Amino acid sequence: MTTTPFAIDPAALRETLAAVLGDKAKSIELRLDEVTVTVKPADYLTVAQMLRDAPGCKFEQLLDLCGVDYADYRNGEYDGPRYAVVSHLLSVSLNQRVRLKVFCADDDLPVIDSINHLWNSANWFEREAFDLYGIVFEGHDDLRRILTDYGFIGHPFRKDFPVSGYTEMRYDPERQRVIYQPVTIEPREITPRVIREDKYGGLQ
Repeated sequence: MTTTPFAIDPAALRETLAAVLGDKAKSIELRLDEVTVTVKPADYLTVAQMLRDAPGCKFEQLLDLCGVDYADYRNGEYDGPRYAVVSHLLSVSLNQRVRLKVFCADDDLPVIDSINHLWNSANWFEREAFDLYGIVFEGHDDLRRILTDYGFIGHPFRKDFPVSGYTEMRYDPERQRVIYQPVTIEPREITPRVIREDKYGGLQ
């Protein structure tokens, strides 16, 4: 009877990934015992399938997928692509994990391939990233909002999205239905309350 080692050496995993992916990987970094593979948008789908199927990889499960907005990253010093998609993959059979990162090529219309057909768990994660960041996953067969309302305008996790939003919803008793209208909340500055009493709480 053979047993799988309790944990794989992250440095060894990095070398395995470098051998398997070759020039398909833009970079393979090892930090804090975690391996991150960054790829170009054109290679994203190919690399994802290689990570799932190739010997030494066998990442059968997608645990998480999220969008990232790099606007104003490092106090505005960052000048790379604005939107990224980050996935976390797990190999149960080989007991190893990897992070897969890809940047969208177009900041105005961020589009990236869907990996939903490789891992079914990507379905709702990609819908969430679409809803909150406006990242379009090409090839997703049911890409629609999942957290915000049907009439919601904009993508609330973008760095430039206003805190009060663009529209508000209320019930109109005359029309006897819910309507959407421009936001009527005025921005306000929250300042700390200053207690000016000479004697507060009975203390001299």
